[in-house]
Amino acid sequence: MAFPERFDSLPDYAFPRLRKLLDPHKPGAEPIAMTIGEPRHPMPAFVAEVMAANIAGFGVYPPNDGTPELLAAISGWIARRYGVAVVEDRLMVLNGTREGLFNAAVALCPETKNGKKPVVLMPNPFYQVYAVAALAMGAEPVYVPATAATGFLPDYAGLPRDVLDRVAIAYLCSPANPQGAIASRDYLAGLMQLAEKHDFRLFSDECYSEIWRIAPPPGALQVAEEIGADPERVAVFHSLSKRSNLPGLRSGFVAGGVESIARIRKLRSFAGAPLPLPVQRVSERAWADEAHVAENLALYQDKFRIADEVFAGVQGFQNLEGGFFLWLPVEDGEQAALKLWTETGVRVLPGAYLSRDVGGDNPGKGYIRVALVAPKDEMQRGLIKLRDCLYR
Repeated sequence: MAFPERFDSLPDYAFPRLRKLLDPHKPGAEPIAMTIGEPRHPMPAFVAEVMAANIAGFGVYPPNDGTPELLAAISGWIARRYGVAVVEDRLMVLNGTREGLFNAAVALCPETKNGKKPVVLMPNPFYQVYAVAALAMGAEPVYVPATAATGFLPDYAGLPRDVLDRVAIAYLCSPANPQGAIASRDYLAGLMQLAEKHDFRLFSDECYSEIWRIAPPPGALQVAEEIGADPERVAVFHSLSKRSNLPGLRSGFVAGGVESIARIRKLRSFAGAPLPLPVQRVSERAWADEAHVAENLALYQDKFRIADEVFAGVQGFQNLEGGFFLWLPVEDGEQAALKLWTETGVRVLPGAYLSRDVGGDNPGKGYIRVALVAPKDEMQRGLIKLRDCLYR
């Protein structure tokens, strides 16, 4: 029986690879998990109440694109957060942003670009759904280094013109997973101008936008409005997973141009799975409430302070700007993760598992990713053990 070859080049996903690396070995002490970006701060207090009040909603088919109330709540949040008026025809609710980041490529990536195979750009390292979406569309994924030399953001403008002229979609994550770098207004404006010049779309993954050190990160929607960019050129993805500590709710949204959203909605009507109605009701409340978001941000900013203290004086340590991952330099990420596990029980992710080899180089090989999601005391113990094991 024949199988498709389009995904043959994909490595195992990061966490199965990690289990193969670490699980044959006993931990050196009681395990402390610092691998997956699963928020462990308290959920908003209203979640159970709203879910219970709407439990009968599991007995009906939910609105495919989102309830009018949920779309209005999202539109209201965008206006408060970014000062941009986004009508409901420019929005669609998502079953988690991973669904949206994939299906937007299915709906919007052309079969050819200037008569040639289209290119999908992504930073390297990156969130792995970007590559799967590109391959599923028969496009060529181009992995662009996002290293210390480029401020941990990809330099798309530095690519050859013949590559840029084939680009259909460019993915960007800000604050970046895994490095925590934030794209400035100038960076976003320059990228949109590049997209206009070479006629491609920007997919802006902003799932970590509400976790920051100094100031709220600018968003692609507000920059597009400021410079008068074509709304069809930008699609923006947001989630309640990190903002509201609701990863299991699987609730997010995509905002874009009216025509782009119409095409994404049409695809959903044939092949997607809308959010259950009780989930949509919880989401309505979550997007309308900022008190729990402020409490969550304060917890993360306290964790940033602890990480700064623990790693003070460690060569190569970078204070993260946003998100909740430390991107720590080591000689070899796999060796460091294995040493850390067997000597201390602290479990982290090798950076190479989030990257691809390009020209014999993997920009994540010399790093480990450390998630700051555990309760504060547990996180602090894990960071101290990590520092003492790898840097002293």
